[in-house]
Amino acid sequence: MPEHAQVNTTAVGRDSLEQMLDRQRAEIAKILDGLTEEEARRRLVPSLTTPLGLVKHAVFVEKVWFHSRVAARSRREVGLPDTVDESFLLADEDTITSVRKEFESACEGSRAIAAQHPDLEQQYRWDRGEASLHFIYTHVIQEFARHAGHGDILVEQITAARTSDDTHPTPETTGIRQR
Repeated sequence: MPEHAQVNTTAVGRDSLEQMLDRQRAEIAKILDGLTEEEARRRLVPSLTTPLGLVKHAVFVEKVWFHSRVAARSRREVGLPDTVDESFLLADEDTITSVRKEFESACEGSRAIAAQHPDLEQQYRWDRGEASLHFIYTHVIQEFARHAGHGDILVEQITAARTSDDTHPTPETTGIRQR
């Protein structure tokens, strides 16, 4: 996945949706950059959210919306957990490399599935009624944007903790550039 997926600001319709989704996918993948395995698993909030768990959850999002709903396959067939919360759970064998590869594979599969469905107005079954492909794109874009923001905050907290307790984080010690 490119580090910063390029977005054509004059794109419209499906091209725009696909570009924006790829941009958010790149932001999700970037959450794990520069973290150790221990840092990627670190819980800083009461929920199950960790940097590695966010990317694992993004695999779930790709699979539930594209691999299951759009491709009309059962959640069990796709290998999805029963609940959203379970999608954040990490197995002992989950690593930065393995989860990142799983995410990239899920994204590639989603692109292939979506390519077989050209009509953005096509409706797909959802437990809350029908959902158009256009809705699915916009939903996944906004969910990934929100989770990428969560990841940014977690990573900032993790990298700030690398500095000694008696110093205050600065752009130099955290790697964050001021605007």
